[in-house]
Amino acid sequence: MTDGFTIRSIEAFCYRYPLATPVVTSFGKMLNRPAVIVRAIDEDGVEGWGEAWSNFPAPGAEHRARLVNEVLAPGLVGRKFDSPARAFEVLTGGTEVLALQCGEPGPFAQAIAGIDLALWDLSARRQRLPLWRLFGGQSNKIKVYASGINPGGATRTAEAALKRGHRALKLKVGFGAETDLANLAALRGIVGAGMLASDANQGWSVAQAMEMLPRLAEFDLRWLEEPIRADRPREEWCRLHGLAKMPIAAGENISSLDAFGEVLAEDVLGVVQPDIAKWGGLSVCAGLARDILKAGKTFCPHYLGGGIGLLASAHLLAGVGGDGWLEVDANDNPLRDLLCGPVINVRDGTVELDHEPGLGVAPDLSSIERYRSLA
Repeated sequence: MTDGFTIRSIEAFCYRYPLATPVVTSFGKMLNRPAVIVRAIDEDGVEGWGEAWSNFPAPGAEHRARLVNEVLAPGLVGRKFDSPARAFEVLTGGTEVLALQCGEPGPFAQAIAGIDLALWDLSARRQRLPLWRLFGGQSNKIKVYASGINPGGATRTAEAALKRGHRALKLKVGFGAETDLANLAALRGIVGAGMLASDANQGWSVAQAMEMLPRLAEFDLRWLEEPIRADRPREEWCRLHGLAKMPIAAGENISSLDAFGEVLAEDVLGVVQPDIAKWGGLSVCAGLARDILKAGKTFCPHYLGGGIGLLASAHLLAGVGGDGWLEVDANDNPLRDLLCGPVINVRDGTVELDHEPGLGVAPDLSSIERYRSLA
């Protein structure tokens, strides 16, 4: 088969898994886990699978699915493209004014990213290459860490993650110094000399972050993620970097090449975390990941959703290399576990990707049909 393809169909499917225990961040709770899965099929019947970020707001998943099905897909069906990147350019350029008009550049970027992931999977399958190999990877083995560890029950969640094969943990902080420090002490004791990071989810003011930084130093954190809002002036981030004894991490809420270029040109961020299902897809983020490594920083793809986006993130990390970790949510989620292929099999803090073409799996949507949302 040639690299080029003609799109026969693109369709998004929306799912929600109700949570027994809500996922808590410093800015709110998630009462369920959503997933917007995208399937692309070309004229030869080759399929590709992607996923669009849809965690917030609460009804956001259904909205993203409708954007794919009713706004974006009709403009692609029947068209031939020589690469997924070209389709990405057409979609992004063709909807820029519309996204501005309705004040929704984020949802449009997320829906486009979901389509982009599906087209890259499709393209890799056409070329009979695993996606990680298509991006130049030399090894199918990557490091992973357990994230999404809530302030309540942190010890229990961390111990369960280690039993599943994890050797690296990330704790959510921003719930008061007493709670944060107690949880960090407990997790450092559990993971021993293993990797421990923390994520404030933009929850602190600069003053609060400056107060907490010296108190965090004793835990030998691999990084502190988003201590303040992503849109705060760069001088505030620079002040934190000057005081921090650990690397500062961010990237999931950066959504332009110019903004990423700014942080790559300075020393503030030691760990950079673009989310391929939230902005840029693989068409933009593959090159960005290489730029992160060239800048001497650690590339760790951000991800918190269903299994397809997680698997695609794993392939990108394996494809570009480096010494980063893949984020794997520690909380219960069949929309992730039933679709993420080999990522479910964590052994000694690592996973090994398949050598099959594309993402290496053909998702069985019937296994999650009970969670389908038709709204």
